[in-house]
Amino acid sequence: MKRRELLGSIGAIALAGNPAADADETWLSPLLPDGTRAEARFSRLPGKKPLIRLTDRPPNFETPIQAFRAAITPNEQFFVRYHLANIPGMDVLKGWQLKVGGDAAERQATLSLADLDALPQVEVTAVCQCSGNRRGLSVPHVPGVQWGYGAMGCATWRGPRLSAVLARVGVTPSALEVWLDGLDGPVLPQTPDFRKSLPISKAMANEVIIATAMNGTQLPHLNGFPARLVVPGWTATYWMKHITSIEVSSKPLDSYWIHKSYRVPAGMFAVDMPFVTQNDDKTWPITEIVVNSLVADPIEGTLLPAAGFNVQGVAWDRGHGIKHVEVSLDGGKSWQQAALGADLGPFAFRAFSFATGNLPPGPLVVSSRATSNAGETQAETLKFNPAGYNNNVPQQIAVTVA
Repeated sequence: MKRRELLGSIGAIALAGNPAADADETWLSPLLPDGTRAEARFSRLPGKKPLIRLTDRPPNFETPIQAFRAAITPNEQFFVRYHLANIPGMDVLKGWQLKVGGDAAERQATLSLADLDALPQVEVTAVCQCSGNRRGLSVPHVPGVQWGYGAMGCATWRGPRLSAVLARVGVTPSALEVWLDGLDGPVLPQTPDFRKSLPISKAMANEVIIATAMNGTQLPHLNGFPARLVVPGWTATYWMKHITSIEVSSKPLDSYWIHKSYRVPAGMFAVDMPFVTQNDDKTWPITEIVVNSLVADPIEGTLLPAAGFNVQGVAWDRGHGIKHVEVSLDGGKSWQQAALGADLGPFAFRAFSFATGNLPPGPLVVSSRATSNAGETQAETLKFNPAGYNNNVPQQIAVTVA
């Protein structure tokens, strides 16, 4: 399939929608802008179950909230996020190669998929979360894709460590950053190519891999086939899809997508590893994920039995792991401890549940609040920033017991 044909098929399938989808699965937060709620559709992409379509070109499709009842997000329900609309088709990707080198490398190399598979393979279960997840809930509203709760997912990723790939070319002491590029590209020449970088310390971390498999199968086309970078603990803007170029550099990357875009006020969010080569006095690149949780069941407006119900969802942070999750039935006035599911690793979703027991009839407001092993807890009020990043304010889910 050619690139133009792929884009056409994405648009056609998205616009057609999926009338067989369950009505409750089309739920969108009432906090989203009216225009987003009016235009969003539950639609299919190739290889996917119905997702919430926010834009077609480039395709930006959100995972429905019900998928987050469990810690692992199925491939067919995993969100799709692109910045650029010129997406490589599978015919182009069959000839995929990865160029590795740079001015701070001892040599240059070109690797095939077989070369990556021949390196020691590791697995890491990690949350891939768009920096703008929940942007559409910002007050006041801010520009950008108006994501609700589903611009994220958690998968078990498999492939070689990035450090093992860099060892093939040798990293010199002058290395400051690792520059990244992928095969998706701009439609217009004046649109800046989507390029990102990592500080050398993060690039060499054991958890950072080049994934060729996701949840036990090959990467889906629209999630980065045949190889993508996986940067656990950092937002998905660094998780380069269809990765085709890795440069070890003695200089900071000069890219629109890191100098002008994807930045937050300096020091607004706690980080374990400052991106010192890209920080300035006023703004820093958005990097690490903040502690957060999501109630996936019940959803807003549900009528629930007086015999009680089970609150289900997931919690996560940037890699310290989840210490506990609390649930409130009165909008945050009081909190009770939830039961945690299996620990799949410090970068993964941690499922939680809470059985309410018998309840009196009337309205309830359900919320969840996660605390990490580092002692960090979700923010009580929004840390507003112009791009709507790192929104981790607990939900306020209005339901009725009858």
